[in-house]
Amino acid sequence: MTDEEILDELFEVIESRKAERPDGSYTTSLFEHEKGENAVLEKLGEETTELLLAAKDDDREELAHEAADLVYHLLVLLSMKGMDLEDLREKLRDRR
Repeated sequence: MTDEEILDELFEVIESRKAERPDGSYTTSLFEHEKGENAVLEKLGEETTELLLAAKDDDREELAHEAADLVYHLLVLLSMKGMDLEDLREKLRDRR
């Protein structure tokens, strides 16, 4: 797998967890959480705050860690809303 394909693979795993709901999967728990979408929105807020603090502290390792967490939770939200990476790519292309 190339670096460029990692987001596609991650999104495929998220979609798979949404459809199959395997026990013990964190992603499954987000889709099954009784608060549903609100749980993911709260995680996005939390991860954004942690990202900002890591950036403020010039902690590159923590910044990369929190950025990955933020992207992951963003992809979960897109999946919850019936969107996919092509929706995101299209919007990014429009902005270019």
